[in-house]
Amino acid sequence: MRVMALDHGAARTGVAVSDATGTLATPLTVVDRVDGDAGFARLLGLIAERAPEAIVVGLPVSLDGREHAQAARARAFARRLAAATDVPVTTYDERFSTKVAAQRGGRAPEDARGAAVILEDFLRAQASRAAEPAAGESSAAEPGADDV
Repeated sequence: MRVMALDHGAARTGVAVSDATGTLATPLTVVDRVDGDAGFARLLGLIAERAPEAIVVGLPVSLDGREHAQAARARAFARRLAAATDVPVTTYDERFSTKVAAQRGGRAPEDARGAAVILEDFLRAQASRAAEPAAGESSAAEPGADDV
């Protein structure tokens, strides 16, 4: 399953995509000002072009798990995106993604690398959840994930 991850920011939003198997995360690009009409339209174009089956929006939370104003903006953005596309949108805990992306370095813009870190974490959690034994399985939601 191809998944797109977004590292939402007021000025720039990093975009990453997985391969069709949902295994590898690749930084794609940065979209400027997705909260504005032009940036949002560009993002919708990328979604149409890449045809993800799911979209993950990074949710910035503090180390103790509390949400602040930036998380509220990310949730509002995720709701707007969910209303504008038929692709399921989920938020996912993005703690440490920017720091990890900066440490890794690379040619892609840091915001896109941050989106790739979010996507890697999400895919890893999804794979781990799928590998859990069926017996005694709980219906608890994926840790850190929140459907919009």
